[in-house]
Amino acid sequence: MDADTQKAQAAAKAIEYVKEGMLLGLGTGSTAAHFVRQLGEKVANGFKVAGVPTSIATETLAKEVGVPLLNIDEVTTLDLVVDGADEADGALNLIKGGGAALLREKVIAHASKHMIVIADESKLVNTLGTFALPIEIIQFATSITIHEIKNCLKTCGVKGDEVAIRQKDGAPLITDNGNFILDCKCIEIPNPELLCFELNKIPGVVENGIFPNFKNAKRTLVLGTPNGAKVVE
Repeated sequence: MDADTQKAQAAAKAIEYVKEGMLLGLGTGSTAAHFVRQLGEKVANGFKVAGVPTSIATETLAKEVGVPLLNIDEVTTLDLVVDGADEADGALNLIKGGGAALLREKVIAHASKHMIVIADESKLVNTLGTFALPIEIIQFATSITIHEIKNCLKTCGVKGDEVAIRQKDGAPLITDNGNFILDCKCIEIPNPELLCFELNKIPGVVENGIFPNFKNAKRTLVLGTPNGAKVVE
């Protein structure tokens, strides 16, 4: 079973958690897109829900498949958010941001009572850090911000400190919020919660891609595997 089939399998399991009348956060990325499409099929059969997208790409897809959307400024709390992850450890801490939507994804995750993370089984790791950590920064004074980030990585015991501005079509990628994304090859992150906190203290850093297991919300990991969907609470 290939990774994309596993992603679709995880999305199908996540659909089982959705109850009629819920307000949903709709994640970004290839795995979350499977969920949005499957949700659209339920809506087409009369299922009543509303969603808040975490990116322009997800908003476009949701409209294409007929999922009703609300403006985020009309919302204070969401029942459930379903999103993918680039890595997840055994404590359900995450690295996200491969789709460059980490800021909006984290805002929505914090506002949700329950976060369901869907992924193929390769995303479950012992220690975060193999996937490059995305950090969203403002466009001003990038060399200063990168210097401070490298110092922070060392202080927090991260093994790697290679940092680069993400590129797209030969130029820096611009997020939906008008910012740059840095990709940091950390190799190993010994204390994800500490690194998340310390990175966000740096002027110029808007948000980082570590999603600690928020204490204010339930988190469930659903992994697609060759033997069926595996649920980790």
